[in-house]
Amino acid sequence: MSRRGYHKFSGAACVAALLGLLGQAQAATCGNTASGFESWKRDFADEARGRASAESLAALMGTSYSTATISADRGQKSFKLSLDQFLAKRGGTTIVSRGRALKQQNAALFASIEQRYGVPAGPLLAIWGMETGFGAVRGNVNTLSAVATLAYDCRRSAFFTDQLNAALTLVDRGILTPATRGAAHGEVGHTQFLPKSVLNYGTGGTLDSIPNALNATANFLKAHGWQRGAGYQPGEPNFAAIQGWNAATVYQKAIALLGSRIDGQ
Repeated sequence: MSRRGYHKFSGAACVAALLGLLGQAQAATCGNTASGFESWKRDFADEARGRASAESLAALMGTSYSTATISADRGQKSFKLSLDQFLAKRGGTTIVSRGRALKQQNAALFASIEQRYGVPAGPLLAIWGMETGFGAVRGNVNTLSAVATLAYDCRRSAFFTDQLNAALTLVDRGILTPATRGAAHGEVGHTQFLPKSVLNYGTGGTLDSIPNALNATANFLKAHGWQRGAGYQPGEPNFAAIQGWNAATVYQKAIALLGSRIDGQ
């Protein structure tokens, strides 16, 4: 092929690719109200056909626009509190006392997790307590509807489109179903994993199982740089792994502090 011919072909290919991308962008357009959600679902399903199964796409088409999810997404204010205010609001003292009791009651489980991942009980219990009150409050919003709503919503569409694709994969694996319910942003299980985290760090099965959830959480921390035996307070090596768990500084500090108190440090 001549050099000139190569440039002609390359230009035509680029135009075709660009038109394809524009077509996709026009096909599944985000929105900020419920009015466009049903047509967005159809367009998303059309784009996903061939890489997502008929079963998972049927589950997507069964979702509904979640006003509870949008309300929660627009109303996150507790992360602006001071550390003391945040701990009081989240029941820090209760998390520590309950966490210490659960550490003793499940000593064999936490020992096996620490042996495998290098993560001690304290931060795992702090996360478990902070996220769901040790499983008591896991949410009651339809998970697929929550994730689909946020994939459609313009505010963080790209991020939650990834989460929706992961959720469809989890439907195929039997880990999520059209009836699965969890927190308002699509988090599931005892430690509230988003679908992509379930896919990447889950160690098998539903995270409504306590051992599955705690193993997955330790796996997440290890994957984010957790070093066996190192400290996890601000400025110490493992604090970076805790930062990977949640972007809010006050949340990170709360996990570190509560974890050290549960571990008796």
